[in-house]
Amino acid sequence: MKIYINDAKENWIADRFKNEWNKYNQPTRKYPYLLKNNIVWIIAPWTWRKIPNKTLKRNKVLCTIHHIDESKFGDKEAYDFYERDKYVDKYHIISDDTFKKIKKLTDKPIQKIPFWVNQNIWFYINEKNIIRKKYSLDDSSYLVGSFQRDTEGSDLKSPKLSKGPDRFIEIVKHMRKSKPNLLVVLTGKRRNYIIENLENLKIPYKYFEMTNFNELNELYNILDLYIVSSRVEGGPQSIVEASLTKTPVVSTNVGIAQEILSPESIFDMKNFNEAKPNIKIAYNNALNLKIPDGFKQFNEMMIDLYEN
Repeated sequence: MKIYINDAKENWIADRFKNEWNKYNQPTRKYPYLLKNNIVWIIAPWTWRKIPNKTLKRNKVLCTIHHIDESKFGDKEAYDFYERDKYVDKYHIISDDTFKKIKKLTDKPIQKIPFWVNQNIWFYINEKNIIRKKYSLDDSSYLVGSFQRDTEGSDLKSPKLSKGPDRFIEIVKHMRKSKPNLLVVLTGKRRNYIIENLENLKIPYKYFEMTNFNELNELYNILDLYIVSSRVEGGPQSIVEASLTKTPVVSTNVGIAQEILSPESIFDMKNFNEAKPNIKIAYNNALNLKIPDGFKQFNEMMIDLYEN
């Protein structure tokens, strides 16, 4: 059994998953050498047309659907889904929410498996005060983190509503009333919406635009709270990453939140002030996704697809 995994080539998480699969499993093949009776894993579904049709026809095809934002799923998106669906033998999804949405669109088999998490990248660090000093962050500050982009495409003003940056602003605006020492920690590109709103509200923040994995792991470790305020998500992997670093995390009920977090850590915009992180439960649930155990169900899924 040989596997070809497509990639986004966008420095996006699907590219990281492919690289980790190649490192810890049988290396994947290039499709010109994948002649027939093997597996094509479309892990970056929006790039599926880059794979030759003859390669899709000759092999078993597994397609990961990370999430479906129904507010953006118009005629064009539906057409592309059904064109790709002609070649797909099985779907892989990450969350119950995506399962329900895919079930409306296809009668192909669907399997839910959360993605693995690399404990060699994401891990707990005890020396919090040393790390805070490294990033010029005061020990007395209450650090709230957000590490995902918040604007749409090339438009650096409009909020990416699926990620809920407007909700994040509402939450920290409320939190500041009880935590005057609050400081928001941001990383990544396209943070323009949140930065503009924090400045308008005079809420202090530190922005680390370009960070590597080592720096990002350190920043998780010094947070007092990580907030996922999304409306629609496939993962997000930040829930698992924060959990494995023992970072206090609360989230809206999106993606894998229910599989990883305690019910008391999941909120909506009516009760976000009541959400409480449960580090122990989140950490123990994230442990099940560590490498190599996190690959086990994926390998079983590949074998089943190949043999049936």
